[in-house]
Amino acid sequence: MDKLSHEVWVYIEKKHDNIADVSFELLSKGRKLAEKLNGTLKSVIIGDDLEKLAKQTFNYGAEEAIVVEHADLKQYKTMPYSRILSELVKKHQPRIVLFGATFVGRDIAPRVASNTLSGLTADCTDLQISDITYMKKEYPKLLLQIRPAFGGNIIATIITPDNPVQMATVREGVMEMSALDKPVDGKITKVPYQAEEIDRVIEIIERYQEESKVNLKAALIIVSGGYGMGSKENFELLKELADLIGGEVAGSRAAVDAGFIEHERQIGQTGVTVRPKLYIAVGISGAIQHRAGMDESNKIIAINKDPDAPIFGVCHYKILGDAMKIIPAFIEAYKNKLK
Repeated sequence: MDKLSHEVWVYIEKKHDNIADVSFELLSKGRKLAEKLNGTLKSVIIGDDLEKLAKQTFNYGAEEAIVVEHADLKQYKTMPYSRILSELVKKHQPRIVLFGATFVGRDIAPRVASNTLSGLTADCTDLQISDITYMKKEYPKLLLQIRPAFGGNIIATIITPDNPVQMATVREGVMEMSALDKPVDGKITKVPYQAEEIDRVIEIIERYQEESKVNLKAALIIVSGGYGMGSKENFELLKELADLIGGEVAGSRAAVDAGFIEHERQIGQTGVTVRPKLYIAVGISGAIQHRAGMDESNKIIAINKDPDAPIFGVCHYKILGDAMKIIPAFIEAYKNKLK
């Protein structure tokens, strides 16, 4: 294992000709992983006219940006992008390759992993470096790929000790995005694009993309309801409270499945991961699937009439009682404060 590369690569995903936030989050985490390995952090960008974007990755710790640019690569296409990245991985054998668990990341990562015979764990919520003993063999500085498993009922730690390259897709919002005070004086390495026939199998004629009108990740205050709210009509109380205190309303998967609130406002393992300054959980039991999406909030207030609700295990302030009595009292108290 000690002869393997100590390079950590982050595949940089683009969004409207800008770098997607998840890629900055992965660079921030990749920087810490590279430090643990005593290795280097590199960004990999495929597209067109990429010098400006490549330099932006130096703000988050990348020491080198590997760039493959050509007019034919301006928009993401599965075949050329996965082929190019597979060739780069085969040639350089990085120790770790990270992707966002986005539509693009979930498309390209398994193709590259399969083509390069690399280990891959999907939808990770944490990554660590540790020395591992497995089958009576020592594996120093192995990547621990941590994610919910069995429907979110347990947290699994996955290792791929027999693969020289370890890959992972990581959910948006799980890793903290932190720029350096001073950018790295990094270098840009341009790799020539050699077109192949397979690259033109799929051609993009037109592209339509509608942006979500909800940005829960940017919200400083979130009022979130669960199945315990009882009905869609009762959710109006949460909306009133959220509007009053300048927050966004959200819900658990159970609330979404019940039709109380739309899917784009779902928080949890199969929804959005958030880190607001204040998270108010109302009528949410707090199963591990939901906690995975909000347990790093700065302050958590939980309101539930079940004294054994798991949400009380992660909250900072616990209110035991009927939400339909407590929330109106919250609203009235805040209105009086504003007078």
